[in-house]
Amino acid sequence: MADSAGIQQGSPAIGAAGLVPAAPGAGGTEGSGAARGSARIAVKKAQLRSSPRPKKLEKLGVYSSCKAEGACKCNGWKSQNPPPTPPQTEQQSNAVNLQEPCRSCSHTLGDHVTHLENVSEEEMNRLLGIVLDVEYLYTCIHKEEDADTKQVYFSLFKEEVYSHNSPIWSQDFLAGAAGGQIPIHTGDTPSHAPSPKQLSSVYTPPAGEKRKPSEPLPHEENKRPRVVGDIPMDLINEVMATITDPAAIPETSLLSAHSARDEAARLEERRGVIEFHVIGNSLNQKPNKRILMWLVGLQNVFSHQLPRMPKEYITRLVFDPKHKTLSLIKDGRVIGGICFRMFPSQGFTEIVFCAVTSNEQVKGYGTHLMNHLKEYHIKHEILNFLTYADEYAIGYFKKQGFSKDIKVPKSKYVGYIKDYEGATLMGCELNPSIPYTEFSVIIKKQKEIIKKLIERKQAQIRKVYPGLSCFKDGVRQIPIESIPGIRMLFFFSVGKELKDPDQLYSTLKTILQHVKSHQNAWPFMEPVKKTEAPGYYQVIRFPMDLKTMSERLKSRYYTTRKLFMADMQRIFTNCREYNPPESEYYKCANLLEKFFYTKIKEAGLIEK
Repeated sequence: MADSAGIQQGSPAIGAAGLVPAAPGAGGTEGSGAARGSARIAVKKAQLRSSPRPKKLEKLGVYSSCKAEGACKCNGWKSQNPPPTPPQTEQQSNAVNLQEPCRSCSHTLGDHVTHLENVSEEEMNRLLGIVLDVEYLYTCIHKEEDADTKQVYFSLFKEEVYSHNSPIWSQDFLAGAAGGQIPIHTGDTPSHAPSPKQLSSVYTPPAGEKRKPSEPLPHEENKRPRVVGDIPMDLINEVMATITDPAAIPETSLLSAHSARDEAARLEERRGVIEFHVIGNSLNQKPNKRILMWLVGLQNVFSHQLPRMPKEYITRLVFDPKHKTLSLIKDGRVIGGICFRMFPSQGFTEIVFCAVTSNEQVKGYGTHLMNHLKEYHIKHEILNFLTYADEYAIGYFKKQGFSKDIKVPKSKYVGYIKDYEGATLMGCELNPSIPYTEFSVIIKKQKEIIKKLIERKQAQIRKVYPGLSCFKDGVRQIPIESIPGIRMLFFFSVGKELKDPDQLYSTLKTILQHVKSHQNAWPFMEPVKKTEAPGYYQVIRFPMDLKTMSERLKSRYYTTRKLFMADMQRIFTNCREYNPPESEYYKCANLLEKFFYTKIKEAGLIEK
């Protein structure tokens, strides 16, 4: 059960070091095993760099796709004869034949390494160093016995391999690591991470560029129907180019009511003031003093901030190997966390405790803590949270996207989670496309884009209408749609809104048929042809016609009368914007518009 004591509107920040497993050693401490592994890889590098060039080409050929003609899809050369079990002599190991065929594609080794013919020895040695580093890391991860830890490491390993900015592409990646440990890049400064057996589970936020929302493939984008009225992407890109500089986006004061709840915490995370880890107890791994101290710290935080929870119950769950806790660390001590249990087979996670120590509240830690928990679960492909919240915690969880509308089928969680008397079951469904830790930043940028678009649109409005003078002549009232300018943005808030979809469809269909049958509707029956009106689509950004409206009506696009009236009004507005007042088209638009509003009033969609 999640209790809100200690969680104000806020969030935590993180900066846990990414982990790469040290080489397992034969006896001795883990540090000494890592040192021996580092020494072995250094010796291998030295031996390979001093080998003849054909031997180097053979090693690189294993990782080089075939360059032979015919679009060969082989992604690496494979020897026909696997190496013998007994150690080879120096003469045998150096005997490399560039004409030896590949076991997969039958093309020669030379076909796989043609791109390396003119590469200098220095560059060749650098590439060999990368190959050996990657092979060494892969071997170390593969030897890790704990399945969960191995999965985390493989995920981190792939991120590093595919990132061009990763430090593993440095020649000196393994050089100079204190105590034989590998320096891991975590942002601006390296840190030395504990070995994998010291942590049962570690969450590492991506260093540098954050996870981006999933983007559609090019062919999927082409299949997506273009909605008339959408803002063109070239305009969006043009506006975005003006605010790519963070300095161009006005920073909100951290004390402002408009600032995001997690803004202060995110800044602290960026500066390395706070970090967090997903930790847990383990019965089959050697206890680690730091992890045990953190678990004790979490037990203290939960006990102080959740006074109605029995301490024995809190202690049992925090130290239960089946539970994990996302711990918020500041200055080396625990100041908050979220204890949870994952049920991968059932597709959800239960949040048990959630608290931040009292003197660290109202700093955005609660929101940021929950955002990182969401990112952690997206990586593990669990997209639903469940929690029993007491009366004090309901407000916090609502702000984090939880609701009483549970998306998980009852059969999935009944019997798996404890039912708390007097608490409210709440759930949250995660969207894997949302980078939650950066969500408020994205919203802020979107608001700035909309603001820029509105400013541009306002700058394009050239026509200024004079004030109304009819009231000086004794007129007491006039129809609102007769006011110049108002009818150009015709959106009535008065009138009858038909809630029955079938009734609305029938009414709009009748009105559209009357409009299309009118004697002045002929200019608007179909989309304007470019040959008949040169430059029309440069002037009119959002065209509309009666044929398009008929198609939209058939597809049930018009779910409200306002959508229908807006499209019809756009036809008249576009006509008057492109054509001069004395033209026949302009006069047809005025007459048809008057007829249209007569029919709208007759149908009771606006007040007469």
